[in-house]
Amino acid sequence: MKHIAHFRYTLLAAAVALLLPLCLGSGTLATEVLVFALAALGCNLLLGYTGLMSFGQGIFFGVGSYTAGVVLLQLKAPLLATLAMAALGGAMAALLVGWFSIRQRGTYFVMLTLAFAQMFYFLAYTMKDVTGGDNGLLDIPRPPLALFGLTLLPTTSSWQYYTVVAILFVLVFWLLQRVVDSVLGRTLLAVRDNEARASAVGYDIRLLKLAAFVISGAVTGLAGGLHAMMTGVAPLSNIEYHTSESILIMTVIGGTGNLFASVLGASFYVLAGNWLSTLWPRWLMLLGLLLIAVSLYMQKGLFGLAMKLVNAVRPAKRDSAVEVAAKEKHS
Repeated sequence: MKHIAHFRYTLLAAAVALLLPLCLGSGTLATEVLVFALAALGCNLLLGYTGLMSFGQGIFFGVGSYTAGVVLLQLKAPLLATLAMAALGGAMAALLVGWFSIRQRGTYFVMLTLAFAQMFYFLAYTMKDVTGGDNGLLDIPRPPLALFGLTLLPTTSSWQYYTVVAILFVLVFWLLQRVVDSVLGRTLLAVRDNEARASAVGYDIRLLKLAAFVISGAVTGLAGGLHAMMTGVAPLSNIEYHTSESILIMTVIGGTGNLFASVLGASFYVLAGNWLSTLWPRWLMLLGLLLIAVSLYMQKGLFGLAMKLVNAVRPAKRDSAVEVAAKEKHS
């Protein structure tokens, strides 16, 4: 039954990818939703399933963006190879950050990830020959989705590119759902709930945390590569602290411990930000109030609120069915 329920989450994620073109008039905005949903999925694997609050997600996102930009501009690589390199770049950066960060816990872990975020930002700022410095990497091309020289899907228009991103998004969501449903995923939950007990049982805590870091970095790096091709630019802002903060906020707003919750959080953040920014330049203040409300009244985020509403409706339906059966029995 549990596997059936999780398969439903994959169907829900696919439904979101299908509904966005019907609800939004901009292919770029719809693509942005799915790109940041991918980044939030990677963050949720660390925060929701492993209990690690990382402020280094922007590192992996930015490294993925730069890797895709360099590979496309210098090597003229095809789309799939570029995305594979972006994911690999994010995974390698996560391996480095995780290797040192997991040696600490709590506040010191958070401070280490924050320190790495600042370090990578200044590295990207100073390595102008590779990253473009302040200007970033410009005029990044967007190759079509091809296999063995045969073009499967073009990416010329924003909606054509959205189709490619949507397919990749559903595929990655399904793969990550398999990960969290596996023995590895259950073990990560054990580490999150009681690290001392998991260590006493015999699990290698550091290795498990590092594995979560690498998977999270790969998914976030993939999102960064897709974002660079979406905008045609790999800007310095992709690797700065604000990107880590935004990804973390999306994860918290949606709810931790459930992958589909990250899709809800990213969708809400991107769409609300796009709408509010046209109404008020200081829309982030409203987002801050929302975070306060989530912290005080919705600890499980938007997904938890949705589940409460569903559970509130179900008993009413069950009671009405019992009443109908009782009436038929007495009649």
